[in-house]
Formats: sequence, C-alpha cells, structure tokens
Amino acid sequence: MKLLASRLRRIPIGGLFGGAIVLFWIAMVLLGARVAPHDAGEIVDMDVFLPASAQFPFGTDYLGRDMLSRVLHGARYTVGIALAAALIASGSGLILGMVAAVRRGWLDAVLSRALDTLISIPSKMFALIVVAAFGSSIPVLVLMAGTIYTPGAYRIARSLAVGVGAQDFVRVAEARGEGTGFIVREEILPNIIGPVLADFGLRFVFIVLLLAGMSFLGLGIQPPNADWGSLVRENMAGLYEGAPAVLMPALAIASLTIGMNLAIDALGGRDALGGRRRSGEAG
Repeated sequence: MKLLASRLRRIPIGGLFGGAIVLFWIAMVLLGARVAPHDAGEIVDMDVFLPASAQFPFGTDYLGRDMLSRVLHGARYTVGIALAAALIASGSGLILGMVAAVRRGWLDAVLSRALDTLISIPSKMFALIVVAAFGSSIPVLVLMAGTIYTPGAYRIARSLAVGVGAQDFVRVAEARGEGTGFIVREEILPNIIGPVLADFGLRFVFIVLLLAGMSFLGLGIQPPNADWGSLVRENMAGLYEGAPAVLMPALAIASLTIGMNLAIDALGGRDALGGRRRSGEAG
C-alpha cells in the first residue's frame, strides 16, 4: 500500500483528473443502463430539442427522448467497443513485437513486412471496405478497429523490445541459459510496460475517433442502438436551434479523449509506472 501511495503521489493532478474521467466512462459501460433516468428509446416529452433543465439535464433529442439517458446508454458502445479493440490491437502488437525482437531472423522479417503492408492502407478506407463486405455488427467493428491499429502497436513494441534486448542485463540472462519465455517475461516486458501502456491509451483514443466518425457517416452502430457518434449525427437538425442534444454527445467524446490524453501524459514515464531495470544483473 505504501508503494502504491508513493507512486500515486508522483502522478500530476492532471493525470489523476484524466484518469478519473476515463474510469467514470468505463464505469458507465457497466452501470450506464442502470443509472440512466429513462430507457434509451423512451419518448419522455412531445416537444423535441428541449433545452437543458432540471428534468432533462441534457435536453431532449429529435424524437423527444432524454439525451442524458441516451448518452449513458451509448457509453457501452463507444467506450466498450473502443476498449475491446484497443486491447486486441495493443495485446497482439505487444506479443508479436516481443516475439519478433527476440527471435529475429526470418520470423521478424515476415511479421514486419506483413504488418507494414497492412499499415500502408488508410485506416478509414480499410474500415469502409470491411463494413461494406461484412456489415457493421459489433464483432465486426471490434475486429476491424483492432486489426487497423495492430501494426502501429507492433512497431512500437518491437522497437522498445529490441532496445531493451541489447542491454547487458539481457545478455547476462542469456549467458545464464535462461529461456526465451523467461527473458521476455522477466527482462523485457517490465522495462517496456510504461511506454506500451501509453501507446495503448493512444490506440484507444484513435479508435474512439474512428468509430465516432464511422457512426457519424451512418456506418457504425445501427439503430435502435446508438453510440455517441450516432447521437451527434441524428440530432444535427438541432444545431441551428442551439439544442444541447447535438452538443452533449460531442462533449462526451471530447471529455473521454482529453481525459485519456491527460492520463497518458502522466503515466507515460517509466518512473510513474514503476518501470525498472534489472540492476541485479547489470550495473
């Protein structure tokens, strides 16, 4: 507990604030449907695009539905899908990158060239092709976004692992006869986890923005479900009236991305994350 408290004290206030925002929206993925005042599709007033009030803090949408409830329900799609896709991208990239860095040779060359080919395809073009071919179901969106951002995560992880693998303490472990699994788990991974987590945060933000853009074009989550990008698109008519229905989902996206960036800035350093070097094997 003392070690955890010491590390938390090293995190700037901005990082704690950003982390709190991110944790709040992650909690809404699990609890949003329970704490929302109304069902997502319930028409609560015959007047549309009502302004913010005590009864409807986010106003009402183009059908008279409560926007606060819609935003809370939408968190499960925007945040949930982005989180799952980011875990796939960063997890796959980390594993492949460390394997390529340790094994080197033909395996490294094949993985690097294959993922270089994938990263050369513009992300939105790839997304449009996948959605056109397979539809826009939630599994397709998760796998599509995860695949798009795996090459970038791979390149970061491989570069970090190659740098750590050249250090003396790794050479000492190899000379002791330690296996590849031990070297990856005990020597390389603890020394790259900070930058990898920072990169994971960036992947998460990129995926949120990609999925919001797809939904704004009508190619993301489909009715009756809606993520935040869909909420902005379907309430665009309220923009001319200054209705909060079009502003609040956009602010939710902004708060999530800003919060994650603040957390990344605070947690990106090795010291804040407890990144370490095995000083017992190298001076």
